[in-house]
Amino acid sequence: MKFRKFLAAVAMLAISLLALGQDLKFGEYFLVDFIVDSVSTTDGVNYHLTASGEAGPYGRVYGNWLFTNKLGLENMGEFTGHGWTQSGEDVVTATLQGVWKKNGKLFDLYTFDAVSNGLINVATGELDLVNKTLRFNVAPVQD
Repeated sequence: MKFRKFLAAVAMLAISLLALGQDLKFGEYFLVDFIVDSVSTTDGVNYHLTASGEAGPYGRVYGNWLFTNKLGLENMGEFTGHGWTQSGEDVVTATLQGVWKKNGKLFDLYTFDAVSNGLINVATGELDLVNKTLRFNVAPVQD
């Protein structure tokens, strides 16, 4: 009898966890390929990075990121930034916010970005400071 109650409790827990899960749907992914233009710091703790490059349907994009470590974690922190592009007469801007984690000689980046065209983009990226590259796989979040 106790075993049946235990199984029932485990089943209810599993069902409740599934019911609370999130199901994000994404549009078509595109590649963003940046060249790092500059990296600077004024305090040796926070770093400002600028980069420019091609971003799929957005064309040439210019971006800046401020990398911080507000929790004092080793090899991990957060970033904020801003992106800007113009395609013909259309200007699109974005606010950039995410987290970074050092992975050997590279930095892995995970970001959710609000875009002035009404989209929310989600992206995973890789920053290589030695080779001055910053690459993202980006997809819009679907309603």
